[in-house]
Formats: sequence, C-alpha cells, structure tokens
Amino acid sequence: MCGRYAASRRPEDLAGLFGVEKWEPEETLAPDWNVAPTKSVHAVLERPVKDAADRRPVRQLRVLRWGLVPSWAKSPDGAAKMINARAETVHEKPSFRRAFETRRCLLPADGYYEWVTGAQERELEEKGRRKRTRKQPYFVTPADGSVMALAGVFEFWRDPTLPPDHPRAWWVTCSVITTEAEKEPFAGEGDEGNEGDGKEGPRSLAEIHPRMPLVLPPERWGAWLDPARTDPAGLRPLLAPPPAGTVRAYPVTTAVSDVRNNGPELLTELAAPEESTLF
Repeated sequence: MCGRYAASRRPEDLAGLFGVEKWEPEETLAPDWNVAPTKSVHAVLERPVKDAADRRPVRQLRVLRWGLVPSWAKSPDGAAKMINARAETVHEKPSFRRAFETRRCLLPADGYYEWVTGAQERELEEKGRRKRTRKQPYFVTPADGSVMALAGVFEFWRDPTLPPDHPRAWWVTCSVITTEAEKEPFAGEGDEGNEGDGKEGPRSLAEIHPRMPLVLPPERWGAWLDPARTDPAGLRPLLAPPPAGTVRAYPVTTAVSDVRNNGPELLTELAAPEESTLF
C-alpha cells in the first residue's frame, strides 16, 4: 500500500521535471518528509485553466488533499480511508471509476515508507507474549535518486454546508494507485560486493508488503495525464508495473511512525534495523 511518503522537492524543481506550464507560488507547499493521509500534497495534472479563453488542457502543479472524496459523497468523513485505489479494480469501483477515466494525476515523491514486522516480533505475538508488535519502517526510493511519480486519481467534491462563493466550498482530493509488489531483488542486490553481505532486512518489495504504489516512468506521463484519453480499455495498459529492480529500500528511524515528526533526518539510512528482529 502507500500510507506515508516524503516529498521535499521545491515547486520550481517539480515544474521543470514534469514540464509544468502553470503553478501558483502562493499555493505551493513546504518540503514534507512525512506526508500522511488528509495532508495537502502537490499533484501534476492537466486541465483547462479556470476562466481562460483558451480551453486547451494545461499541465499544472496543483495542491490537493490526500484522501479521495467521491463527488457523490454526502460528507468527507471517509476520506482518510480512500488514500489508495487498486490498479486491478480502479476502472470499475464506483468511488474511482469516473476519476480514472477523466481525472488522473501524478504525485511527486522522494520515496515512500513501509513498515515491517520482524520475525521474532511475529513469534512473540503468536505466543501471546506481545499484544502489539513493534514494526521497523523502511524507506523505498529510486536507486538513481530520481523523482518518484506516483500514479493517482483526483476528484472534486462540493461541500453542501457552504455557500458557492466560499473559498472552501470545493474540495479537490486524490488517491494513490497501488499494484502488486515486485518480487525481484532491489537494485544492486546480487551484484558483486552485495550478495551475501550479511545485512539484515528484506531483499525485495514483496518481502516488505504485498502492495506498492504504482510508479509511472517518464515515457508514460503524457498519456496518463492526457484528459482526452477516457477509454478504460486504452488506459489500463498504463497501469502495468514499472521496470523491476530500479528502487532500493533501507531502514529508517521509528520516529517517522509519529506524523508529528517531520524533517530530513527521517530519511537517514540506519546501519541496521532499530529492533534487530528482522528476518
């Protein structure tokens, strides 16, 4: 799944990386090393500019709220549960179907966090000696340091309790699309000098979690963002997993588990998992 990620790149850098034509400096966000559900996030999308005479789609950097609220929802109360959409069913689920067809976006990230329960911790839990297991967070990031473009969908929701001209009358919310986790080894695993290095921890994404966010390579960005492409049959091939073996994962401080903690130190690679109970 994808329940937490880091997004520290500056808006002007994102604009260059994604070929953004329009972004509003007053709407941009500060770097966030602990992006959690219901937070505001940067998204790249293509739509006509509001009130512009030219109605062609323009690639924009916008601020959305993470946790999709369907347009037909009576309230936004379920947004925190709608942070992910499965690639296998996004085209048919009522909450995501229309957004998949006409409102797709990219969520720029440095990488994402996932938590692993260690083997000894699981054993204690099974024996009833630990009711709540400790989990070790890992940070998954491109091995080459490039931006991670998470595939997403977004939706508009009108708050019926507010007048039409109220600045918060309209919500724009989003979900991250997930897919089956890669079973192939991480980048560099098995190479000379890495194989059998004795390091603790998972060797593939599937050993961390059975799901992963769908990361789109640059050659798919244009087709994914194009609002003229609305046929689900033509869009579904874009949901294919990216090439395997392009990411690395490493243990980070358990401080990231508390959303109140935020800073670049959360991405510091640990020499070994904090609890030394993994695998």
